[in-house]
Amino acid sequence: MVSSLLRFLFYGVFIRLLVLIVLGLNVRHRERLPDNGPAIIVANHNSHLDTMVLMSLFPLRLLPKLRPVAALDYFLGSRLFSWFTLNIVGILPIKRIVSRGDANPLAPCHEALAKGEVLIIFPEGSRGEPEKLQSFKSGIARLAESHPAVPIIPVFLHGLGKALPKGEALLVPFFCDIFVGERLVWTGDRRSYMRALDQRMTQLADEGDFPAWE
Repeated sequence: MVSSLLRFLFYGVFIRLLVLIVLGLNVRHRERLPDNGPAIIVANHNSHLDTMVLMSLFPLRLLPKLRPVAALDYFLGSRLFSWFTLNIVGILPIKRIVSRGDANPLAPCHEALAKGEVLIIFPEGSRGEPEKLQSFKSGIARLAESHPAVPIIPVFLHGLGKALPKGEALLVPFFCDIFVGERLVWTGDRRSYMRALDQRMTQLADEGDFPAWE
């Protein structure tokens, strides 16, 4: 109960004030976001702000269902940090390094979707260079294959890598753009699905017609 209240205050007050006052967002095609779960949001990853900004795009009534997916090993720090990321940020931890005999690392994602939750996934894995799309890992295709009826919505984020770039702790006010794509339909095989996802993300990036990142 206490963690639910703290999570509501963190996203409903602190993060929304940060997004509205410090950053400023231009969200294009917001109507394409799902209004309920199960669903999967797929986005590029340049900053620690990415998760927070994506969470702020949804109504607060969906907050209990929003689950950003992150590598388990990254959050094995102090007990307080682990508690905060699990209970307040609300991450869904998955194993990035799998040993022989381990359970399916995507099992927590399957369970979350079965409960009607909305996953936020960054298929690039780690944060990349600002505004440079990296190759997406194929785990998202395995999820799409297992849940072909679940909407998977690509989202391109621009500017957050400059507001809080990788390796920096100081937030720089910078106007950011969010492009929400149309639902990506399962193509029947993983390779063609990944090609379609790459093309959709590139189209969203091109829609902004931004100058080269300096």
